[in-house]
Amino acid sequence: MERPGAGTGGEVLILGIETSCDETAAALVEGGEIVSNVVSSQAHLHARFGGVVPEVASRHHLELVLPVVREALGEASLDDLEAVAVTQGPGLIGALLVGLSAAKALAWSRGLPLVPVDHLQGHVASLYLGPEPLEPPFTCLLASGGHTLLLDVRERGSFAVLGTTLDDAAGEAFDKGARLLGLGYPGGAEIDRLAREGDPDAFSFPVARVPGLDFSFSGVKTALLYAVRDLGDEAEARRADLAASYQRAIVQALVARVREVGGERIAIVGGVAANSELRTALPEAVAPPLELCTDNAAMIASAARYADAIPPPGYLALDAYAQAV
Repeated sequence: MERPGAGTGGEVLILGIETSCDETAAALVEGGEIVSNVVSSQAHLHARFGGVVPEVASRHHLELVLPVVREALGEASLDDLEAVAVTQGPGLIGALLVGLSAAKALAWSRGLPLVPVDHLQGHVASLYLGPEPLEPPFTCLLASGGHTLLLDVRERGSFAVLGTTLDDAAGEAFDKGARLLGLGYPGGAEIDRLAREGDPDAFSFPVARVPGLDFSFSGVKTALLYAVRDLGDEAEARRADLAASYQRAIVQALVARVREVGGERIAIVGGVAANSELRTALPEAVAPPLELCTDNAAMIASAARYADAIPPPGYLALDAYAQAV
Protein backbone atom coordinates (compact mmCIF):
# COMPACT_ATOMS: atom_id res chain seq x y z
CA MET A 1 0.00 0.00 0.00
CA GLU A 2 1.22 3.46 -0.88
CA ARG A 3 0.23 6.87 0.40
CA PRO A 4 -1.77 8.93 -2.14
CA GLY A 5 0.97 11.54 -2.31
CA ALA A 6 3.91 9.12 -2.54
CA GLY A 7 6.46 10.38 -5.00
CA THR A 8 4.40 13.45 -5.94
CA GLY A 9 4.84 15.68 -2.92
CA GLY A 10 1.22 15.06 -2.02
CA GLU A 11 -0.07 17.19 -4.94
CA VAL A 12 -2.84 14.77 -5.95
CA LEU A 13 -6.56 15.48 -6.23
CA ILE A 14 -8.42 13.62 -3.47
CA LEU A 15 -12.18 13.38 -2.94
CA GLY A 16 -12.98 13.18 0.78
CA ILE A 17 -16.28 11.92 2.21
CA GLU A 18 -17.37 12.33 5.85
CA THR A 19 -20.56 10.88 7.40
CA SER A 20 -19.53 9.97 10.94
CA CYS A 21 -22.36 11.78 12.74
CA ASP A 22 -24.94 14.30 11.51
CA GLU A 23 -23.01 16.17 8.81
CA THR A 24 -22.95 14.81 5.28
CA ALA A 25 -19.80 16.25 3.76
CA ALA A 26 -17.66 15.96 0.65
CA ALA A 27 -14.58 17.91 -0.39
CA LEU A 28 -11.84 18.11 -2.99
CA VAL A 29 -8.31 18.70 -1.72
CA GLU A 30 -5.22 19.04 -3.88
CA GLY A 31 -2.01 19.15 -1.93
CA GLY A 32 -2.74 21.36 1.04
CA GLU A 33 -5.31 23.47 -0.79
CA ILE A 34 -9.08 23.10 -0.50
CA VAL A 35 -10.68 23.06 -3.94
CA SER A 36 -14.20 22.62 -2.56
CA ASN A 37 -15.73 21.82 0.81
CA VAL A 38 -19.46 21.06 1.04
CA VAL A 39 -21.21 20.30 4.33
CA SER A 40 -24.92 19.54 4.70
CA SER A 41 -25.87 19.64 8.38
CA GLN A 42 -28.78 17.74 9.89
CA ALA A 43 -28.76 19.80 13.10
CA HIS A 44 -32.26 21.15 12.45
CA LEU A 45 -33.61 17.60 12.18
CA HIS A 46 -32.16 16.53 15.53
CA ALA A 47 -32.84 19.78 17.43
CA ARG A 48 -36.24 18.68 18.74
CA PHE A 49 -34.61 15.57 20.25
CA GLY A 50 -31.82 17.56 21.91
CA GLY A 51 -29.18 15.33 20.30
CA VAL A 52 -28.40 13.12 17.32
CA VAL A 53 -30.76 10.19 16.64
CA PRO A 54 -28.61 7.55 14.86
CA GLU A 55 -31.38 6.10 12.70
CA VAL A 56 -32.50 9.54 11.53
CA ALA A 57 -28.89 10.49 10.76
CA SER A 58 -28.28 7.34 8.70
CA ARG A 59 -31.43 7.76 6.60
CA HIS A 60 -30.61 11.36 5.76
CA HIS A 61 -27.02 10.48 4.87
CA LEU A 62 -28.49 8.09 2.30
CA GLU A 63 -30.47 10.94 0.77
CA LEU A 64 -27.69 13.51 0.87
CA VAL A 65 -24.38 11.78 0.16
CA LEU A 66 -24.55 11.72 -3.66
CA PRO A 67 -25.93 15.27 -4.06
CA VAL A 68 -23.20 16.54 -1.73
CA VAL A 69 -20.51 14.67 -3.69
CA ARG A 70 -21.84 16.10 -6.96
CA GLU A 71 -21.73 19.62 -5.52
CA ALA A 72 -18.19 19.11 -4.23
CA LEU A 73 -17.00 17.85 -7.61
CA GLY A 74 -18.34 20.97 -9.31
CA GLU A 75 -16.81 21.15 -12.77
CA ALA A 76 -14.41 18.29 -11.99
CA SER A 77 -15.27 14.70 -12.85
CA LEU A 78 -14.51 11.38 -11.24
CA ASP A 79 -11.92 10.86 -14.00
CA ASP A 80 -9.91 13.79 -12.57
CA LEU A 81 -9.55 12.12 -9.17
CA GLU A 82 -6.47 10.24 -8.06
CA ALA A 83 -7.87 8.82 -4.80
CA VAL A 84 -11.03 8.68 -2.70
CA ALA A 85 -10.81 9.15 1.07
CA VAL A 86 -13.53 8.34 3.59
CA THR A 87 -14.05 8.32 7.34
CA GLN A 88 -13.90 4.73 8.55
CA GLY A 89 -14.49 5.56 12.22
CA PRO A 90 -15.05 6.33 14.99
CA GLY A 91 -18.65 7.50 14.85
CA LEU A 92 -22.21 6.25 14.47
CA ILE A 93 -21.85 2.90 12.74
CA GLY A 94 -24.91 3.25 10.49
CA ALA A 95 -23.87 6.74 9.42
CA LEU A 96 -20.30 5.64 8.74
CA LEU A 97 -21.44 2.73 6.57
CA VAL A 98 -23.32 5.11 4.26
CA GLY A 99 -20.20 7.13 3.53
CA LEU A 100 -17.98 4.06 3.31
CA SER A 101 -20.31 2.34 0.85
CA ALA A 102 -20.53 5.45 -1.32
CA ALA A 103 -16.74 5.85 -1.31
CA LYS A 104 -16.20 2.20 -2.25
CA ALA A 105 -18.62 2.50 -5.16
CA LEU A 106 -17.07 5.71 -6.48
CA ALA A 107 -13.52 4.41 -6.17
CA TRP A 108 -14.33 1.00 -7.69
CA SER A 109 -16.17 2.58 -10.64
CA ARG A 110 -12.98 4.37 -11.70
CA GLY A 111 -10.38 1.88 -10.47
CA LEU A 112 -9.12 4.38 -7.90
CA PRO A 113 -7.38 3.64 -4.60
CA LEU A 114 -9.40 4.17 -1.43
CA VAL A 115 -7.95 5.72 1.72
CA PRO A 116 -9.77 4.84 4.98
CA VAL A 117 -9.25 7.67 7.46
CA ASP A 118 -9.60 7.80 11.23
CA HIS A 119 -11.92 10.68 12.14
CA LEU A 120 -9.60 11.86 14.92
CA GLN A 121 -6.63 11.96 12.55
CA GLY A 122 -8.85 14.04 10.31
CA HIS A 123 -9.38 16.70 12.97
CA VAL A 124 -5.62 17.01 13.48
CA ALA A 125 -5.06 17.09 9.72
CA SER A 126 -7.30 20.17 9.47
CA LEU A 127 -4.19 22.01 10.70
CA TYR A 128 -2.29 20.97 7.56
CA LEU A 129 -4.58 22.84 5.13
CA GLY A 130 -4.25 26.35 3.78
CA PRO A 131 -1.36 28.68 3.05
CA GLU A 132 0.23 28.35 6.52
CA PRO A 133 0.00 24.68 7.58
CA LEU A 134 1.21 23.83 11.06
CA GLU A 135 4.33 21.69 11.14
CA PRO A 136 4.88 19.10 13.91
CA PRO A 137 5.92 18.76 16.65
CA PHE A 138 3.12 20.35 18.69
CA THR A 139 0.77 19.65 21.56
CA CYS A 140 -2.83 19.33 20.38
CA LEU A 141 -6.11 19.53 22.29
CA LEU A 142 -8.82 17.68 20.37
CA ALA A 143 -12.20 18.51 21.87
CA SER A 144 -15.48 17.61 20.17
CA GLY A 145 -18.91 16.19 20.87
CA GLY A 146 -17.60 12.66 21.10
CA HIS A 147 -13.97 12.99 22.11
CA THR A 148 -11.62 14.95 24.36
CA LEU A 149 -7.97 14.09 23.86
CA LEU A 150 -4.63 15.66 24.66
CA LEU A 151 -2.18 14.66 21.94
CA ASP A 152 1.52 14.75 21.28
CA VAL A 153 1.92 15.20 17.53
CA ARG A 154 5.43 14.43 16.33
CA GLU A 155 4.74 13.83 12.66
CA ARG A 156 1.91 14.17 10.20
CA GLY A 157 -0.23 11.06 10.06
CA SER A 158 0.20 9.95 13.66
CA PHE A 159 -0.01 11.10 17.27
CA ALA A 160 0.44 9.81 20.80
CA VAL A 161 -2.43 10.15 23.29
CA LEU A 162 -1.35 11.88 26.50
CA GLY A 163 -4.78 12.12 28.09
CA THR A 164 -8.44 11.40 27.39
CA THR A 165 -11.80 11.82 29.06
CA LEU A 166 -12.89 9.32 31.69
CA ASP A 167 -16.59 10.00 31.05
CA ASP A 168 -18.27 12.71 29.00
CA ALA A 169 -16.46 14.53 26.21
CA ALA A 170 -16.28 18.32 26.48
CA GLY A 171 -18.69 18.82 23.59
CA GLU A 172 -21.09 16.29 25.10
CA ALA A 173 -20.95 18.20 28.39
CA PHE A 174 -21.85 21.39 26.52
CA ASP A 175 -24.78 19.69 24.77
CA LYS A 176 -26.12 18.16 27.99
CA GLY A 177 -25.67 21.45 29.82
CA ALA A 178 -27.63 23.22 27.10
CA ARG A 179 -30.51 20.78 27.54
CA LEU A 180 -30.53 21.41 31.30
CA LEU A 181 -30.76 25.14 30.57
CA GLY A 182 -33.53 24.69 28.01
CA LEU A 183 -31.35 25.82 25.11
CA GLY A 184 -31.29 24.55 21.55
CA TYR A 185 -29.08 22.08 19.70
CA PRO A 186 -26.16 22.08 19.04
CA GLY A 187 -25.65 23.07 22.64
CA GLY A 188 -22.06 24.29 22.52
CA ALA A 189 -22.87 27.18 20.20
CA GLU A 190 -25.98 28.07 22.24
CA ILE A 191 -24.08 28.16 25.53
CA ASP A 192 -21.26 30.18 23.95
CA ARG A 193 -23.77 32.74 22.67
CA LEU A 194 -25.71 33.04 25.94
CA ALA A 195 -22.56 33.08 28.11
CA ARG A 196 -21.55 36.43 26.60
CA GLU A 197 -24.50 37.98 28.45
CA GLY A 198 -23.71 36.37 31.82
CA ASP A 199 -21.27 36.58 34.72
CA PRO A 200 -18.82 33.64 34.75
CA ASP A 201 -18.15 34.24 38.46
CA ALA A 202 -21.83 34.04 39.46
CA PHE A 203 -21.64 30.31 40.22
CA SER A 204 -18.73 28.16 41.33
CA PHE A 205 -18.83 24.91 39.39
CA PRO A 206 -16.19 22.25 40.10
CA VAL A 207 -13.28 21.62 37.78
CA ALA A 208 -12.46 17.92 38.16
CA ARG A 209 -8.86 16.96 38.89
CA VAL A 210 -8.16 13.35 38.00
CA PRO A 211 -4.83 11.49 37.93
CA GLY A 212 -2.45 12.00 35.05
CA LEU A 213 -3.52 14.11 32.10
CA ASP A 214 -7.06 12.78 31.76
CA PHE A 215 -10.30 14.78 31.88
CA SER A 216 -13.65 14.35 33.63
CA PHE A 217 -16.77 16.39 32.91
CA SER A 218 -19.52 14.37 34.60
CA GLY A 219 -19.11 16.28 37.88
CA VAL A 220 -19.59 19.75 36.40
CA LYS A 221 -22.66 18.51 34.53
CA THR A 222 -24.16 17.18 37.76
CA ALA A 223 -23.32 20.45 39.54
CA LEU A 224 -25.26 22.37 36.88
CA LEU A 225 -28.23 20.03 37.32
CA TYR A 226 -28.30 20.70 41.08
CA ALA A 227 -27.88 24.44 40.57
CA VAL A 228 -30.87 24.56 38.22
CA ARG A 229 -32.96 22.51 40.66
CA ASP A 230 -32.00 24.69 43.62
CA LEU A 231 -32.86 27.89 41.76
CA GLY A 232 -36.29 26.60 40.80
CA ASP A 233 -38.35 29.31 39.11
CA GLU A 234 -35.40 31.69 39.32
CA ALA A 235 -33.30 29.53 36.98
CA GLU A 236 -34.86 31.07 33.88
CA ALA A 237 -33.74 34.56 34.88
CA ARG A 238 -30.24 33.31 35.74
CA ARG A 239 -29.65 31.27 32.58
CA ALA A 240 -26.98 33.61 31.21
CA ASP A 241 -25.01 33.47 34.48
CA LEU A 242 -25.39 29.70 34.63
CA ALA A 243 -24.20 29.34 31.05
CA ALA A 244 -21.20 31.63 31.60
CA SER A 245 -20.14 29.89 34.81
CA TYR A 246 -20.62 26.42 33.31
CA GLN A 247 -18.63 27.31 30.22
CA ARG A 248 -15.86 28.82 32.35
CA ALA A 249 -15.50 25.57 34.34
CA ILE A 250 -15.23 23.41 31.21
CA VAL A 251 -12.77 25.75 29.54
CA GLN A 252 -10.63 25.97 32.69
CA ALA A 253 -10.40 22.17 32.82
CA LEU A 254 -9.25 22.03 29.19
CA VAL A 255 -6.76 24.87 29.51
CA ALA A 256 -5.27 23.53 32.73
CA ARG A 257 -4.30 20.25 31.06
CA VAL A 258 -2.81 22.01 28.04
CA ARG A 259 -0.78 24.29 30.31
CA GLU A 260 0.37 21.29 32.31
CA VAL A 261 1.93 19.71 29.23
CA GLY A 262 3.14 22.96 27.74
CA GLY A 263 5.30 22.86 24.66
CA GLU A 264 6.57 25.43 22.24
CA ARG A 265 3.53 25.10 20.00
CA ILE A 266 -0.07 24.40 20.94
CA ALA A 267 -3.04 23.63 18.69
CA ILE A 268 -6.75 23.13 19.29
CA VAL A 269 -9.06 21.21 16.95
CA GLY A 270 -12.57 19.77 16.94
CA GLY A 271 -15.97 21.39 17.40
CA VAL A 272 -15.14 22.81 20.84
CA ALA A 273 -12.16 24.62 19.26
CA ALA A 274 -14.76 27.04 17.88
CA ASN A 275 -15.67 28.13 21.43
CA SER A 276 -14.86 31.81 21.85
CA GLU A 277 -13.78 31.55 25.50
CA LEU A 278 -11.42 28.65 24.79
CA ARG A 279 -9.79 30.62 21.98
CA THR A 280 -9.43 33.62 24.29
CA ALA A 281 -7.99 31.50 27.10
CA LEU A 282 -5.37 29.99 24.73
CA PRO A 283 -4.44 33.00 22.59
CA GLU A 284 -1.19 31.41 21.45
CA ALA A 285 -2.87 28.23 20.20
CA VAL A 286 -3.14 27.54 16.49
CA ALA A 287 -6.70 26.65 15.47
CA PRO A 288 -8.29 25.84 12.11
CA PRO A 289 -10.82 28.25 10.60
CA LEU A 290 -14.23 27.86 12.23
CA GLU A 291 -15.62 25.94 9.24
CA LEU A 292 -12.90 23.30 9.69
CA CYS A 293 -13.49 22.85 13.43
CA THR A 294 -16.77 20.98 13.06
CA ASP A 295 -16.99 17.76 11.03
CA ASN A 296 -16.06 18.27 7.38
CA ALA A 297 -14.60 16.29 4.49
CA ALA A 298 -11.65 18.57 3.74
CA MET A 299 -9.94 17.38 6.92
CA ILE A 300 -10.55 13.76 5.85
CA ALA A 301 -8.95 14.36 2.45
CA SER A 302 -6.10 16.17 4.20
CA ALA A 303 -5.45 13.20 6.50
CA ALA A 304 -5.52 10.86 3.49
CA ARG A 305 -2.31 12.48 2.22
CA TYR A 306 -0.47 10.84 5.14
CA ALA A 307 -2.36 7.52 5.30
CA ASP A 308 -2.03 4.31 3.32
CA ALA A 309 -4.15 3.93 0.20
CA ILE A 310 -5.70 0.55 -0.59
CA PRO A 311 -5.72 -0.39 -4.29
CA PRO A 312 -8.80 -2.03 -5.79
CA PRO A 313 -10.30 -4.49 -5.05
CA GLY A 314 -8.73 -4.74 -1.58
CA TYR A 315 -11.06 -2.22 0.00
CA LEU A 316 -14.36 -3.85 -0.95
CA ALA A 317 -14.46 -5.85 2.29
CA LEU A 318 -13.50 -2.82 4.41
CA ASP A 319 -15.76 -2.27 7.44
CA ALA A 320 -16.48 0.74 9.63
CA TYR A 321 -15.78 0.94 13.37
CA ALA A 322 -17.70 2.84 16.01
CA GLN A 323 -15.02 3.23 18.67
CA ALA A 324 -11.52 4.65 18.39
CA VAL A 325 -8.95 1.93 17.68
